[in-house]
Amino acid sequence: MEHDPLNKNFEMAVQFVNQTGRHLFLTGKAGTGKTTFLKYIKENSPKKLAIVAPTGVAAINAGGVTIHSLFQLPFGIFSPASQPVEVHTTTNVHNKTSLLKHLRINKDKRKLIRGLDLLVIDEVSMVRADLLDAVDVVLRHIRHKPHLPFGGVQMLYIGDLFQLPPVMKDEDWRILKDHYRGSFFFHAHALRQSPPLYMELKKIYRQSDEAFISLLNNLRNDLITNKDIQLLQKYYHPDFKPERKGEYIILTTHNSKADVINQKELDAISDPLFTYEAQIDGTFNESALPAERQLKLKKGAQVMFIRNDKGESRRYYNGKIGTVSRLNKNEIYVTFPGEPGKFQVEKEIWENIRYTYNQEADEVEEQVIGSFSQFPLRLAWAITIHKSQGLTFNKAIIDAGASFAAGQVYVALSRLTSLDGLVLYSPITPDCISTDEEANAFSKTALDEPDMLRELKMAQRQYMYQMLLDGFDWNMLSVAIENFKNDLENRRIPVLKEAEAMANDLSIAIKRQEETAGKFTIQLQKLLSKAEKDGYQHICERVKAAEEYFCDQLQIELLAPLESHIVQVKKQPKVKKYLQDVVKLTNAFNAKKQQIEQLTKVTHGLINNVDPVKLLEEIRTSHKLNAMAMASKAKEEVSSKPLKGESHRLSLSMFKEGKSIEDIAQERNLSAGTIEGHLASFITSGQIDIEALVSKDKIAMIRQVIETVADESASQIKEKLGDEFTYGEIRAVLNYIKLLAANER
Repeated sequence: MEHDPLNKNFEMAVQFVNQTGRHLFLTGKAGTGKTTFLKYIKENSPKKLAIVAPTGVAAINAGGVTIHSLFQLPFGIFSPASQPVEVHTTTNVHNKTSLLKHLRINKDKRKLIRGLDLLVIDEVSMVRADLLDAVDVVLRHIRHKPHLPFGGVQMLYIGDLFQLPPVMKDEDWRILKDHYRGSFFFHAHALRQSPPLYMELKKIYRQSDEAFISLLNNLRNDLITNKDIQLLQKYYHPDFKPERKGEYIILTTHNSKADVINQKELDAISDPLFTYEAQIDGTFNESALPAERQLKLKKGAQVMFIRNDKGESRRYYNGKIGTVSRLNKNEIYVTFPGEPGKFQVEKEIWENIRYTYNQEADEVEEQVIGSFSQFPLRLAWAITIHKSQGLTFNKAIIDAGASFAAGQVYVALSRLTSLDGLVLYSPITPDCISTDEEANAFSKTALDEPDMLRELKMAQRQYMYQMLLDGFDWNMLSVAIENFKNDLENRRIPVLKEAEAMANDLSIAIKRQEETAGKFTIQLQKLLSKAEKDGYQHICERVKAAEEYFCDQLQIELLAPLESHIVQVKKQPKVKKYLQDVVKLTNAFNAKKQQIEQLTKVTHGLINNVDPVKLLEEIRTSHKLNAMAMASKAKEEVSSKPLKGESHRLSLSMFKEGKSIEDIAQERNLSAGTIEGHLASFITSGQIDIEALVSKDKIAMIRQVIETVADESASQIKEKLGDEFTYGEIRAVLNYIKLLAANER
């Protein structure tokens, strides 16, 4: 499904995500474009985001990572109780104290989590309330914002609560029932403080039959009528046998039943069996494989595609059924019912990613750590209703017996494009149709369109207010300098004492600035509450004055000492890694300075009632350019290969300052002979006078010896002169002779 710019709810949801800080729950019936929305946000949001899902397969399909892996959460139960939970169970039980005590998140991942603007949770219907509360605890802790839900990260939840609910074992619920009203994500304690806006995609792309759409709506909303039941009874055909291969797939309730059907049908084919091994490169969790590791097929096997076609022809989609028409050890051909010709199936590649934070560019980046390559097929005489979520079928046989769980009837029926393709092997009665009451009640919190538009305008304005407040938040700077100080404990660098002294000075300055900024933030909050009354004039003046003050303080107390330190450090050997960290710290302070400088654009935008979309885009573009410029400068500062002659020029600069060769050598941690060699190279250019390096008597003696050797070998000259003369002095005189020769031409 492609992005539809005419879909109003889709476009409004994009605005909420990209132009506000409002938490959002995006839902919609099957086939309304939730997956398309996720893909669009991933590719078009200017925010630093990460995508997570509750299972490995869901995470791979969403292009993200699992919740447990990003936040290093232990498997088991999270109890919101403050006291340790004493239970007799095989399940691990953690509370806030034990969770944080055993939290093992490395430095790089902490930077990533602190850098996030937006966290997307896909398939949130499968996420339990206690898991979401555990995420909240970790985010508040890592981001040093204990009073903000999810540590101030904007949350986007995507899923359909009317499909299959989260899995909750009875023994788990016995522990959690005293703390939660239910198991769904919206029962999490974290959502009480900041509930998400409920937003539903309503335009249905999968079905067009109005009677079928009405039936699905009634199923979803627990409003099933006798007329609906009578309609479904028309499709009850327990003895139905498909006339043609590759048309129908059986949807059943259990994996074991689907596996038995598939294996039985495959065994009944007398043609040779071909096995196609998947190729796994790098890291790929066995439990998260998106396709069969060993795909076993025969000619005539009924198969289903498990991915959408990326080609221009779009010959297949996730859930399309076909029949294997020809195959060999390297090739598979499939035919589709009612479509001419054979289609050659190409292998697909699924990537396993890891998120990293690029501090210089201020971006969250994806790093591919593994890949899985396989034909995007699976045997498809049967599949479980659970695994059919997200798939689309033209024709299906539903064989669920009496074991329908809440939401299973809706999931199974909503996979179909129309009722014409429906066959029921077991009757559907009112008793086996159920919708979770809590999910139904939560859906009633959705706003109508006029209220949603008003909410959007308010949220956009509040987002700009928050940008002003965030500009004077020194929290991340304090964390950065504390981490820098802690890292010094393990450093082995020649400027360690100077580095420790500078870090202490910076820490004192930051604490002082943070205290002042905190007081101003309190004033700012009061001013914002009544800012509209005078058209934002007063707040514009106060922010401008604060900008000038804090930018001066950042430059004088933080940036200037760091820039001076960088100049000194660059003179030293074996400090590349340390220098990189110093530059990163400098960039963090520069970024804060530039962030504050952008705030006048916000206040002027408020005064002039500038379109928030245009204003935010302008600020983000400017931020992006600044980040790119800082990243480029950082590369120059810590380049592994210094510019040609840079070390020589640094020695020259220090010599011109009046420092002796011995002083330069000691300060740069180099030998005196090396410094002499550096300086001697500037004789030929006339930048250093020969007598500044070598006495007149020595010059004369060295020149006499030079005339007696066949070639101008410094080692031969040194051998004749003895230990009273250095190689640096000899090279200086050799360069002096070259200078005289050049002047005579």
